[in-house]
Amino acid sequence: MSEGWIEEQLVARGVRDLRVLDAMRRVPRAAFVPPDARPHAYDDRALPIGSGQTISQPYMVAAMTEALRLTGTERVLDVGTGSGYQAAVLAELAREVITIERRPELAEAALATLGALGYGSVQVLVGDGTLGSPAHAPFDGILVAAGAPRVPEALRRQLSGNNGRLVIPIGPPEQQYLVIVTRDGDRFTESRGVGCVFVPLLGAEGWPS
Repeated sequence: MSEGWIEEQLVARGVRDLRVLDAMRRVPRAAFVPPDARPHAYDDRALPIGSGQTISQPYMVAAMTEALRLTGTERVLDVGTGSGYQAAVLAELAREVITIERRPELAEAALATLGALGYGSVQVLVGDGTLGSPAHAPFDGILVAAGAPRVPEALRRQLSGNNGRLVIPIGPPEQQYLVIVTRDGDRFTESRGVGCVFVPLLGAEGWPS
C-alpha cells in the first residue's frame, strides 16, 4: 500500500503530530481486518470486523490518538478493543497499553493478532469498558472507540490527576462528537472536537445492551 494515504487522509485533514503519523505508517491496518476486506483496508472509512463491530476509519484513529498528546511515558486504557488496531497504534506511542473488550471472541482474536505482530505487551481484558479497569488505574490517557450517551463517571475518575486525558465520542447513536476531558487534580475540563459516528458503547455507564 502506498504511503500516499497518510498525506491524503490524515495530513490533509489536519493531523500534525509526527509521532502519530509515524505510528500509523508502522501498524499494518490490513492485518486487523477480515481477508475479504483487505483490499479496502486503507480506505477512508470504517470496516466491519464481525460481531456487529467495526474498525474505525484511519482518520478517526489518528485524530483521537493525537488528542491524547502522548509522549511515550504514559499508561493508556483503550476501551473497545475490537480488532486490536487502535491498541497497536497506542502501543507505538505509550509506555503501557491496557485494552478492554466486552465480546470474548473479539478479545481473543485481537490478542492473537497483536501477538503475531509483536505487540504482545498489550494487555487484553474482557469486561465492561464503561467501568474501565480500576486495578490498572490511574491512566494518563483513556481512548473510547464507541459512542456514549455521556462521559462515564468511572472513566473520569480513573484519569491521572496530572493532566490525564480522556477522548470519547458523545451523542446519540446516529451522530456523535468527540469530547476531550482533561483532569488536573480534582478539576475536570472538557473541550469539543470533530463530529463522528461510532457503534454504541454498551455497558453499565453506556447504552443498555
